[in-house]
Amino acid sequence: MKKLFLSLFLVGTLAATFTSCREEKSTEEKVEDAAEDVGDSMEDAADDVEDAVD
Repeated sequence: MKKLFLSLFLVGTLAATFTSCREEKSTEEKVEDAAEDVGDSMEDAADDVEDAVD
């Protein structure tokens, strides 16, 4: 019985360790990504307009 509890504790500890070490994006990185996405969308729209004119 003691080994069962120790095994469960070990598995739980390992699971908590691996799931809690997730890297989070900072707010600055999120803003930069959003700005890049907007810039890319504007370029795509400009290309579409240019293609439509031709």
